[in-house]
Amino acid sequence: MSLKDWHIEDILAAVRKKKKSLAALSRENGLAAGTLNNALRRPWPRGEKIIAQALGLTPGEIWPSRYSGGNKKQRKPLLTKKIKS
Repeated sequence: MSLKDWHIEDILAAVRKKKKSLAALSRENGLAAGTLNNALRRPWPRGEKIIAQALGLTPGEIWPSRYSGGNKKQRKPLLTKKIKS
């Protein structure tokens, strides 16, 4: 069974239920007001941890695809041709 990441709106709703906003969480952690929005759209461990702690969860509970060991994407090498020296 594969677990799905929370939908962005579900995360925002959970934050609002805690009487917070992402902007307020950002500022409380010394970040610019819009910075935590980045964690909603792309992996950013520091931001994910801040959001998860505010909700009393772990980042892996909110974003299982980012934290499960078997779903790591294979990265292509940066250089595809050998450089002649």
